[in-house]
Amino acid sequence: MSAFPHVFRRTVLAITLSGFSFTLSATNLQANLPERLSQVKVGDQHVVLLGTPIKQHSIAPNFKVVDANFKTVQLADFKNSTVLISVVPSIDTGICSLQTKRFNSEVANLPQDVVLLTISTDLPFAQKRYCQQENIDKLTVLSDAVWRDFGSNYGLLIKDMGLLTRAVLIINKKGKLVYQQVVPELAQEPDYDAALSALNNIVTEK
Repeated sequence: MSAFPHVFRRTVLAITLSGFSFTLSATNLQANLPERLSQVKVGDQHVVLLGTPIKQHSIAPNFKVVDANFKTVQLADFKNSTVLISVVPSIDTGICSLQTKRFNSEVANLPQDVVLLTISTDLPFAQKRYCQQENIDKLTVLSDAVWRDFGSNYGLLIKDMGLLTRAVLIINKKGKLVYQQVVPELAQEPDYDAALSALNNIVTEK
C-alpha cells in the first residue's frame, strides 16, 4: 500500500448529493493546523502530521464525521461506551482492507457496550461500495472527508496527502483516550493482539 493512485494533492472535490452540492478543498482544510515531523514513515521518508496529538489518559476530544448517508456522527454519540477506533489511510487498499476485515471479524467476540469504528478520509460513496463488496457489516465505517475534524483533533492527518495515518485508538467509558497505537510504517498492519488485549483489559476494569 505504498501508493494511493486515487488521492490527489490540493484537489477540490465538488459533490452533489440529493440535490445539494458542496465543495471540499484539501488545501483549505489543512490551513493553519499545527504540524510536526512524526516517526511514521512512508518508505524511507518520515511524514509530517497535522493537528493536535492527544496525550494518553487525557479526555478524548469530540469530533464530527459522516456516515454512508452523509449524516453527521460524533464521538459524543457513543457516550458511556468503550470505543475502539481503527484508523486507515484508504479503506479499499490492501493493508487497510485487511485491517478493516480483521476488526470487523472481532466484533462478535466483544461485549455489546463496545463500539468499533473505522475512520478514513475516503468519500462515503467509496466506503459504502467497499463495505457492500466485502461484507463489512459489524463495525461502523465513517468518513473524515468533509471537515477533517477527526484527523486534526487527534493529530493524525498526513500533510499534503489528505490521508489519515494508520492507528488504533481506544476511548474508555469515562471519555479518556486510554490506548493509542500509531503504526510506524504506513504500509504495515497494526499490532492487533496488543490492541485487542488492551481493549479486553479496559472493558474488564472496575
